[in-house]
Amino acid sequence: MAGKKKNRHEKPKLKTRLKRGDVVVVIAGKAKGQKGEILAIDREKGRVWVKGVNLRKRYERPTQENPKGGVVEREASIHISNVMIYDPKAKKPSRIRMGVNKQGKKVRILVKSGTELDS
Repeated sequence: MAGKKKNRHEKPKLKTRLKRGDVVVVIAGKAKGQKGEILAIDREKGRVWVKGVNLRKRYERPTQENPKGGVVEREASIHISNVMIYDPKAKKPSRIRMGVNKQGKKVRILVKSGTELDS
């Protein structure tokens, strides 16, 4: 066999139209209604880290950058299904669809207002 053998317990990577840097709104859970920028996406686990949302206290040991150590507030991940991209034109959360612009380039389009994201 030429390729790698598939593990039947291995989950496929999650397909998403969200990208790092997108502004999203939390639509479910304790942080519902909060807005923030995506810091990171874990496609294997289907989770995102959103700036200023779902903050947790972490206890850090002293390092050269932080010689005192102590308690630090950090963003924890939330499930990707609990966030939607924010549409600034409609001022609401929106879905994303794919389309082609006038130059023939594939772009992401906000469904609520029809605004192109990757322009």
